[in-house]
Amino acid sequence: MNAVPTPRLSVDGLTVTFGGLTALDDVTFEVGAGQIVALIGPNGAGKTTVFNAVCSLVRRRAGEIRLDGEPVPPRTSALTRHGVARTLQSLGLFDALTVQENIALPIAGAADAADRIAAQLHARGLADVAGRPVAALPYPVRKRVALARALVIEPRLLLLDEPAGGLGHDDIAALADTVRTIAATGCAVLLVEHHVDFVMDLADHIVVLDFGKVIARGIPAEIRVDPRVEEAYLGVKATA
Repeated sequence: MNAVPTPRLSVDGLTVTFGGLTALDDVTFEVGAGQIVALIGPNGAGKTTVFNAVCSLVRRRAGEIRLDGEPVPPRTSALTRHGVARTLQSLGLFDALTVQENIALPIAGAADAADRIAAQLHARGLADVAGRPVAALPYPVRKRVALARALVIEPRLLLLDEPAGGLGHDDIAALADTVRTIAATGCAVLLVEHHVDFVMDLADHIVVLDFGKVIARGIPAEIRVDPRVEEAYLGVKATA
């Protein structure tokens, strides 16, 4: 009998509280190597808190988070060394630095840094603007810079926070192709996204949060017709 592969990311019984507020309540899901999993839900559902917990930015009240079967490092500074990369909704770029300088930051001092930076500049279509400060670039291009900065560490787990936010139709289609290509290398992708059509077209599996709880999970075709999801998003009462 073939052994079941260890998930790249395993979140088991994750509970996070802030004072008297329960932000996450017994959240459990997995992301396999090469899999694209989306976290969706209304504003305030707890999606970003999941990301922050995976990145050791918030303290867990209960639950376990494992990367390839091992506990995630307790310090955020160690994540890059363990192959975890994250993009931010706010991009988090250094506007005064050039495109190339921003991409270089996570791997400063690495022996092969120049080759890895050049590969990302080429793959993301940024070679022509490598020497320009990111503040001078259009927003969709800055989004690609943020993605290149995350990918330059050659992650085994990529966390994408609202990757389609602020993009037009063509840029979203190109982004979907990029994410599929990333996953095809074996990198696990976990994304938070409000653009439901983008998620339905891209994700292998979807986890739906509402008020910090998982209310539904499954493939896109299942989530699309789940009355609990409709209720969470639209306030339409699910019927038995």
